[in-house]
This record gives sequence, C-alpha cells and structure tokens, in this order.
Amino acid sequence: MAVSNSTVRTPFLRRLIGAAALDVGTYEEVEADQSATVQAMLVVLMSSLAAGIGAHGYGDNTVANVIFMSILSLLLWAGWALVTFEVGVRLLPGSETRADVGQLLRTIGFASTPGLLRVMGLMEAITLPVLLVSWTWMLLAMIVAVRQALDYRSTGRAVAVCVLGWALAVGIVVVTGLLFGPVVSFAR
Repeated sequence: MAVSNSTVRTPFLRRLIGAAALDVGTYEEVEADQSATVQAMLVVLMSSLAAGIGAHGYGDNTVANVIFMSILSLLLWAGWALVTFEVGVRLLPGSETRADVGQLLRTIGFASTPGLLRVMGLMEAITLPVLLVSWTWMLLAMIVAVRQALDYRSTGRAVAVCVLGWALAVGIVVVTGLLFGPVVSFAR
C-alpha cells in the first residue's frame, strides 16, 4: 500500500534540524502543514525562553529578569512577524505571492530554531558571540522562510522584506521605549 506525501509528517526534531540547516524543503513542508502551527509556536516560545535564560550572561541573575527578557524576546518576534507579513504581502509582494498569515507564521516560527542557542549565553565569556551568531543565523533562516512562504523567485526580495521588517520593528520598539519607558538621566 502506497503512502502519499500529504499523510506523512516529519518528526519535530527533524524539522528543527532542517530549519536550522536552512533546508528549503523543510520550510516548504512546514508552510503546507497546518498542523505544524503548534510546533512553530513551540519553537518561538522555546527560543524566547532561551533568550531569557541566556541573558543571565549579562550578570542580572534574577528570575524576574529571565521572565522579562523571555517576554521581550517573544514580543519582538511577534512585532517582526507582523511587520514582515505586512511588508512582504502588501508592500513588496512577488508576482506569485499567495500567502496567508498561518503559512508565514509557521515558516518564520521555525526560523527561530537557531535562537535556541541563546541559552548558551549563560556562560559570560561567550554571551555576546552566542547572541551575534544566533541573531545572524535566525536572520538567514528568516530569509529562507520568507522566500518560501511568500513564493518569491528572488532571494533579494526576501532579504529586502526581512531587513525592512526588522528595521521597522526595531523602530517601533525604540519609539515605544522612548514614549513609555523609564526616563534615563546621565546627569550626576
């Protein structure tokens, strides 16, 4: 009896490895598999928690800081995802772009897989290198994810969407921080 590809699901760990390896096939599979939404959410949550735990390497070793940094990481991901969707689908769509929110969220959720490495930031000596490597790797994974989810023919378009989405998300965070964050004074 033959088994069709539509009924075979790749195990979660294999998807994580494929996503980290920037495997196009993994991103295509996750895009098409609506049941992978929960897995993608789990990856984002684990990656955010890894960011919170890895923040210990900066010396603020409190549970409250881990929770705060984890939540901040999750919110930053959500902001970037939202802006990326808007830029990719509405502002810079390709001729074949036919994506829904679920498809994009699943693929960019799995693009957070390299963020799991941020837990290694616990070791003070390598905190900054771990963060730089994981952020760069996540950006590369995001580019692959966006290219596949939005059916772009060009990687350049995916790079533009990711960089523009990132810049707008960071801008929104900075403005929000300036408007609602604590007042910092450098005067003594």
